[in-house]
Amino acid sequence: MEYITEKQAKKAIIDIGQRMYVRGFVAANDGNISVRTGENEVWATPTGVSKGYMKKKMLVKVDLDGTLLEGTYKPSSELKMHLRAYRENEALRSVCHAHPLVCTCFAVAGIPLSTPVLAEAVITLGEVPVAPYAELGSEEVPEVIAPYCHTHSGILLANHGAVTWAQDPYAAYYRLESMEHYARILLVTDKLLGKQNLLTGEQIDALLAMRERFR
Repeated sequence: MEYITEKQAKKAIIDIGQRMYVRGFVAANDGNISVRTGENEVWATPTGVSKGYMKKKMLVKVDLDGTLLEGTYKPSSELKMHLRAYRENEALRSVCHAHPLVCTCFAVAGIPLSTPVLAEAVITLGEVPVAPYAELGSEEVPEVIAPYCHTHSGILLANHGAVTWAQDPYAAYYRLESMEHYARILLVTDKLLGKQNLLTGEQIDALLAMRERFR
């Protein structure tokens, strides 16, 4: 697969950061975004900067080992998680991590997004599991996400937030939006309405077949 240009990557990171901030997916300096632009090159958000107020000059470029190649800001300690995803799955080109409110509530409760109530969620996301808890910024975080990088579109991080990945930056971000939308629907139908009409096994199989075609 081809890589997008560094110019395109920087623009996408700034744009997605603003979208995350406006939608309330992040608070203060939370969250991080990365885009792979070469075999051993990744552009990413810096640590300690609000995603709603980033400038291109703040972005950092690292190799897959996390060594800083360009930039005057410090990379986030959570970038290790992104780099592990790229090493695990060569097809991935972008990773988004944020703390959307309802997704994060499910992550705190240890509840996966797996109830088959929404056709679009089955196609775009499939099951969203909860990865085991790992200390922030530690080497445990890359380890707990590694098993899911080939099999899932994203995961919830126990007691932390959500992370998605895809073959381009906007697809990764849209999966994050879809995940939060799905979580809201599950919350309202289960806890407020108290009723969920589940998709049948036959319907799920048909949707999963569609999912494979769209990948």
